[in-house]
Amino acid sequence: MVRTTFSTREVLSALTSHGFVPVGGKGRHTTLRYENPDTGKVRTVTVPRADPVPKGTLRQIAKQAGADDFEAFCRWVDRTS
Repeated sequence: MVRTTFSTREVLSALTSHGFVPVGGKGRHTTLRYENPDTGKVRTVTVPRADPVPKGTLRQIAKQAGADDFEAFCRWVDRTS
């Protein structure tokens, strides 16, 4: 069974370790940006400051980050955070 409950800190830690850079945020959200060095494609991810991050929101974060497989994304966050 894949763990799907993560804190904001865990999600931010995993994303920043992959090269996402915090670029702002207002109030209860942090916005991160990633530019692929090979293609120049830019991805923007918004992470709420909510503990734990709701599962549906985590799915949207995975989608924004470019993950095709939600469970693989969760395993990656679990290993990386």
